[in-house]
Amino acid sequence: MKLTDNEIRDINKLLEAGKPLPEKYRFLLFDEKREVELVWNGKTNEICNVVLPFQVIEQVDEPRAEKNVKMQMDLFDTQTGRQIKGWNNKLIWGDNKLILSSLKNGPLREEIELQGGIKLIYIDPPFDVGADFSMDIEIGGETLTKKPNVLEELAYRDTWGKGTDSFITMIYERLALMRDLLAEDGSIYVHCDWRVSGYLRLVLDEIFGKDNFLNEIVWAYRGMAVSETHYTRRHDVIFYYQKREKITFNWQDISEGLTDATISKYRYADENGRKFRLHGRNIQGSPIQNNTDIDIKWLKAKPELCRVDYLDQKKGVKPRDWVVMDYLNVMSSERVDYPTQKPEKLIERIIKASSNKGDLVMDIFVGSGTTAAVAEKLGRKWIASDLGKFAIHTTRKRMIGVQRQLKKDDKDWRAFEILNLGKYERQYYIGVNPSLRERERQMQLEAKEKSFINLILHAYRAEATNQFKAFQGKKTGRLVAVGPVNLPVTRLFVEEIILECRQKHITRVDILGFEFEMGLFPNILDEANNKGIDLAMKYIPRDVFDKRAIEKNQVVFHDVSFIEIKPHIKKISIAIELTDFSVFYSQDAENADKSLKNNSSKVIVDKGQVIKISKDKNGIVNREVLTKKWTDWIDYWAVDFDFESKREIVRVKNVETGETEDVWTGDYVFENEWQSFRTKKDRSLELKSVFQECPPGRRKIAAKVVDIFGNDTMKVVEVTIGGRK
Repeated sequence: MKLTDNEIRDINKLLEAGKPLPEKYRFLLFDEKREVELVWNGKTNEICNVVLPFQVIEQVDEPRAEKNVKMQMDLFDTQTGRQIKGWNNKLIWGDNKLILSSLKNGPLREEIELQGGIKLIYIDPPFDVGADFSMDIEIGGETLTKKPNVLEELAYRDTWGKGTDSFITMIYERLALMRDLLAEDGSIYVHCDWRVSGYLRLVLDEIFGKDNFLNEIVWAYRGMAVSETHYTRRHDVIFYYQKREKITFNWQDISEGLTDATISKYRYADENGRKFRLHGRNIQGSPIQNNTDIDIKWLKAKPELCRVDYLDQKKGVKPRDWVVMDYLNVMSSERVDYPTQKPEKLIERIIKASSNKGDLVMDIFVGSGTTAAVAEKLGRKWIASDLGKFAIHTTRKRMIGVQRQLKKDDKDWRAFEILNLGKYERQYYIGVNPSLRERERQMQLEAKEKSFINLILHAYRAEATNQFKAFQGKKTGRLVAVGPVNLPVTRLFVEEIILECRQKHITRVDILGFEFEMGLFPNILDEANNKGIDLAMKYIPRDVFDKRAIEKNQVVFHDVSFIEIKPHIKKISIAIELTDFSVFYSQDAENADKSLKNNSSKVIVDKGQVIKISKDKNGIVNREVLTKKWTDWIDYWAVDFDFESKREIVRVKNVETGETEDVWTGDYVFENEWQSFRTKKDRSLELKSVFQECPPGRRKIAAKVVDIFGNDTMKVVEVTIGGRK
């Protein structure tokens, strides 16, 4: 459209003054191809294309042995039962935007395509913008609400915690990446409720095309709460879209059975006992042309006018776009006490309908692991991810349980891997807007980084220094390195610190981080110690953002967890016993006594102890320690009887050749061979593994512990089999 001279003059004035243009100019200046478009604050067509390496940190091949294990001597016997070889299912911890981008643009895309591509995606994103990563943990008969760690809190706040526009911005880019990853004959289901369903429908129309909309499925359920001001809300919505045509839809697999009333209408039987109904055939002029359930006499007198409807030929009622199914009740065997957990039967309908056995299914908000569990039971391959470490841990336990049950039922299963994302670019860990101009981006990066580091150093009572590349401060003879603000401290991050230590003969270092990469300990500490470097890893507490706590010197940077294990050796067999475990967490401990009202109680964490604080009507405070034993802190532990037998390999692109190469990170994959963990039904924990036969000689044994907060720590010991330790 041609602009008038006045419009051109007005635009120039506004631009010179640095003011935004009125909305009408968006339609005057640019051609609009869409009839309807959802517009929100922060909308952009920029899609993440970063590629980060995936690091396999743990592999679970098969369920644990329940009895002592002998060495399998020939090649055939080394096959692990009914485990299906080939593709390993993948459970990935990290930001799903970066995961999706790395899957789409990185080396793993080729492996995905070899499996036929991703045929089905189901997601249940956190559409309740008031939700966060808090978790309720049962301990000592009380409930402790675990607050989100700083990484989770920042992700929630910056991604969808600011309101509906931030949620849509978050989901828009991820849906675009999912569309590009989806196979041409694939489909996607997006689960939501009344809070965002209207917005999501428009977003999905824009990304997948409104012609690829298939259904708005309503899931109705019962509940206790009712409303007197409006109709009680008792349903969720699941949007169903295809990428292209010719998708899989196995309606027969989810058809509903006939009702008793319908079955009762099949009142006749032939000479073979087959039940049937009798209807009039649609013949012009027939006295029973369109009649149903006619008398049997017509079949004897005028069979050419009749149509026989056999009961055994009925395939059931074709599925409708609504389903009535209750939420899991508190006694359900599949319940894992995860706040957003959905019934397996609901996900089973989706996976059965829109995929076939052997197809690859994906869920990037896996939460409690329901999608992965159902996919495994139905013989599908899967990729699952979540930003919450507790979600990854919950899913790991659940999938091991599924493996155990499949093995018990003599059915097939697949191994699964737990992966981290590798090295992050600075712009992704400091929260800089990548769409800014280069100069503006650099300025924002430097300002945010400086402010963040100064805050942490001040809380740690460390003095700032700018003499080093990897260090930002010093304190009592030790140099201090501060990890990224919204990503975990990774092995690559620590390796850069070790490199500068060796170059400049630095021997004492503190590394501060909000979170540490899974599987980081103890290998990196042992590596540094072997090079004469004393590394101390410390968690940055949430209190660093509390100015009053800093001013009162109440911020405590606690150490990572501590494990002790004891090897038991009998000739050429070894078992591992867990003998001690210590944590140093604190949560809500500061001024807890004073802030508590009379006749109330609260569960807190203070210096590695879970404590129930109660205050009676007279203001008398009672403190009851709920973690009676060190084992109360442990939720799960596992053993690798031959650690360092499998190198951790990442696939990266060679900058010079452009070719993809396999590169050893210097670390090893924890091969999960035996494990014990608590479940909702069984809170017991075995502290000694079975005996495992091993070839004589020296070897390293690793034990991994995951605490009730979902954080993992590992201990490695070297032993001699067939001789003295």
